Amino acid sequence: MKKPLIVTIIIVVLALAGYLFYTEGTLPVNKSDLTPNLFVISPGEPLDSIINKLSSEGLIRNRLVFYLIVKQKGIETQIQAGDFRLNPSMNAYELADELTHGTIDVWITIKEGLRKEEIAEILSHEFDLSEAEFNGLTREGYLFPDTYLIPKDPTSQQIIDITTKNFDSKYTSEIDEKITAKGLTKNEAITMASLVEREATVNDRQGVANIIYKRYVNDWPLEIDATVQYALGYQPAQKTWWKKDVTQEEYRSVRSPYNTYLNVGLPPEPIANPGLASIEAVANADKNTPYWYYFHDQDGNIFYSKTLEEHVKNSTN
Repeated sequence: MKKPLIVTIIIVVLALAGYLFYTEGTLPVNKSDLTPNLFVISPGEPLDSIINKLSSEGLIRNRLVFYLIVKQKGIETQIQAGDFRLNPSMNAYELADELTHGTIDVWITIKEGLRKEEIAEILSHEFDLSEAEFNGLTREGYLFPDTYLIPKDPTSQQIIDITTKNFDSKYTSEIDEKITAKGLTKNEAITMASLVEREATVNDRQGVANIIYKRYVNDWPLEIDATVQYALGYQPAQKTWWKKDVTQEEYRSVRSPYNTYLNVGLPPEPIANPGLASIEAVANADKNTPYWYYFHDQDGNIFYSKTLEEHVKNSTN
């Protein structure tokens, strides 16, 4: 047999084998199995992780073939985060298409320290929800910051129930026992934690919580800037719920139970929705800290002071 003919036969055989390999890989795992399978894709999850999960859950025959289909269709960046109802009767092409538009729920992230109006704005952009209705139903401080899978067409109450259920699971009996031992009610603790969340950075929550708690038990004015910002409300010119550069006049003139410059003690309710770290900082707050004051510079560095003189020096340097 001549060499060119042998080469041609080898090429044909390889092409046929590749075709059969590819075709077999596109077929359903079980075309008669319509059992729904809840498949979840996390935000930012890489393609190889998604493919590995599809394979391990028995939804695709061949990982390489599915990868080639995604690349061939150019849909890698169109795959959505969320959860999907998939079943083994779907072929690889159907599965790939479904992952680009078939999500049942939507991932929503609520960051620490947002007030309920800010959360309502985020939700109204994603869902057909009334901000006014949401704000009227919810309670500040108990919309636990986290990443959630929310149904595509939720009611305001459904979202509130999901977030508050998460809050209840995070606010453990151990935390509650520490809070009670400090002479605080649950609402007082969450209110204090909301102050910590707005005032502290990641690395100084405990130090700030110590000082706020020490001031509270000694009947000192808390003098928390964020409480005045909360009382001032939305700032149209700055397009923010937290006014930048509160003036000395505003500290003295804003007549509100939330203004901790004019009122001794905690505000009547939380001013934002604190995360677990801030709640734990309050649960572990130490009133025996030697410090009474703290100050953040423009770079976010914190300076603690034992006396007013030290505090003034830190804040004017």
